[in-house]
Amino acid sequence: MMNECSRHRGMFKKFQPSTDIAGQTPVKSSVQRGIRSAILSSWKVDAETLEEIWPKKESIVHVKCRDHPSIYALHGEPLFFQHSDGPYFPTLRLLHKYPFILPHVRIDRGAIRFLLAGAHMMCPGLTSAGGWLPPAEAALAAGTPVAFDAEGKEFAVGIGITKVGTEEMKAVNKGIAVESVTYVGDDLWAVQRV
Repeated sequence: MMNECSRHRGMFKKFQPSTDIAGQTPVKSSVQRGIRSAILSSWKVDAETLEEIWPKKESIVHVKCRDHPSIYALHGEPLFFQHSDGPYFPTLRLLHKYPFILPHVRIDRGAIRFLLAGAHMMCPGLTSAGGWLPPAEAALAAGTPVAFDAEGKEFAVGIGITKVGTEEMKAVNKGIAVESVTYVGDDLWAVQRV
């Protein structure tokens, strides 16, 4: 049985659309309403911005993948994805267009190469001088999708899900803080059309 941590690791490592896409089906309107509702409640996005990203009149397509999460695309462009029945994550390309849709954490310069190799982020990479976590009044709970900013970089370099709350990351300062889900240079990043 796969543990929670390994479930997300390398989600898009060795992902090849030509062999890993098992099928594509239009999403029923009732299911689309449920997805919209889930996105509105979990992302930092309002209905107007969601309409800009994914107009209500437009149907999305569910791209089923072998041993990988589900990808949801609009006119062939991947917008977001989900692993099993977990949260919906925007693709990094979508996050770059709308950087405010997820809360951000920052990894220090030394952690960048590990993230870009698919590693989960450890507490010290976020609590060191080059890292950043939100203040106590804006603390994030465990299980929150987050964008990885990187020291010295303009755009987010990855997306992950918090393993523990940000206050616990600061207090314990060891172990896995955020599970890496996708990052610049992985095989999802390379896919611009499905």
